[in-house]
Amino acid sequence: PASVAAQMGRTLYLVAGEPSGDTRGAELIEALRSLRPDWRFVGLGGPKMRELAGSGVTDWVRDAAVVGLWEVLKRYRWFKARFEETKREIARVGPDAVIFIDYPGFNLRLARALRESGTDAKLIDYISPQVWAWHRSRIPQLARWLDLMLCLFPFERELFEAAGLKTVWMGHPMVDQLEAARISTSRERDLIGFFPGSREREVARLFPVMVETAVALHAKNPGWRFEGSAASPELAVMMKAICQEAGGNDLPLEIVTGRSQELMQRAFSGVVASGTATLEATFYGLPYCLVYKVAWPTYLAGRMVVDLDHLGMANILAGREIVHEFIQHEASAPALVSFLESVMTDERRRAELEKNLLETAAMLGERGAAKRAAEAIVDLFGSDGDDDP
Repeated sequence: PASVAAQMGRTLYLVAGEPSGDTRGAELIEALRSLRPDWRFVGLGGPKMRELAGSGVTDWVRDAAVVGLWEVLKRYRWFKARFEETKREIARVGPDAVIFIDYPGFNLRLARALRESGTDAKLIDYISPQVWAWHRSRIPQLARWLDLMLCLFPFERELFEAAGLKTVWMGHPMVDQLEAARISTSRERDLIGFFPGSREREVARLFPVMVETAVALHAKNPGWRFEGSAASPELAVMMKAICQEAGGNDLPLEIVTGRSQELMQRAFSGVVASGTATLEATFYGLPYCLVYKVAWPTYLAGRMVVDLDHLGMANILAGREIVHEFIQHEASAPALVSFLESVMTDERRRAELEKNLLETAAMLGERGAAKRAAEAIVDLFGSDGDDDP
């Protein structure tokens, strides 16, 4: 074991590039501080990480969080400049470890560059990249670049360990947050929830279809109500404008901001944009369908590299389709109307879907993922001088 002196004053450089990564990074900083209050945290993240770590963390997520190959290519020069800046800063700071928080397009390239530069820092991936979905041949490469992989799902540990990469299954960090957000309520039988995503482009593509769906359903079922979940006040304004443009002013459709988890527990059914929100809906057992629409070049490029039968994480975990997926042109109002009417009125279908969702949610693990991750990171340093990778 390392001496107490060896544990003192370590500096960890964290890289998160999206709002969800900022949340995960902040949780990890808190968990690590509870174990090693003298450690210092710097790097790239968002407002939550900066609030905890101070000025050593640059808040860049508003600029860095883009979705899709086409969107990234349009900003290639910007990302290249940030990449080179980050490499120089890491060389200047000389951290004891670099922790990559999700954001694989940027972070995996950075891990490779740092390893090839001969860095002395431990290289740790927090929230394993889904290479098993789009590029399994990269798993042996990750084993060469990284010292530790912290993964979300139990099947991932077997894949990474088989390649010789030290891996710890920590469970999903959002379980703590979702458990804390549980409310004592029963589902409202006349309420449908719409969750169009947390990014402007997602909302622009998906919410008009949701409003069109609500218009058609209201004409046939005037007693049903609708709530649209806005991830921010800015997106709420955008969603209200979309509703007006679609002639939805007379609809019983309310836009609610920042209360998605509450809505997932009150609604009788829902339509959820592909992403983290689908795991949240699965956790709460909300009978829902998944919708996904991106620029066609992005979609076609993705189809060429993704080797999966399903897009939604609930279906991947279950190993079969338990959540219906409406992708690209299939994400149409008639298709959503048909699904929602079925789930709202067919008790047998609805009960089966709810049961499947809750069984799958159990695979997310128990509370304390960030704590387990922090312990694994501290343990990695505990091997200094004995069995360094």
